[in-house]
Amino acid sequence: MEIVNKAFEFENRKMSNMSTSDRVKASREAKQLILSINEIYKKTKDVQLMDIMKRLTYKKRKIEKRLKGSIS
Repeated sequence: MEIVNKAFEFENRKMSNMSTSDRVKASREAKQLILSINEIYKKTKDVQLMDIMKRLTYKKRKIEKRLKGSIS
């Protein structure tokens, strides 16, 4: 369950005052965590793992939205 601990640590990390490269790294890290948790979820069907993946996905989308900027 080391991956779950990494996910909680990622969730609790502050995302303010990040450079663009930090945001890219955070987005990639979130993607890797989500995919790793998904592999475990496929075997166990644990609802808590799904909740963790949803929260990570939400945070990842916020990071990526900030990377892309507002398109007008």
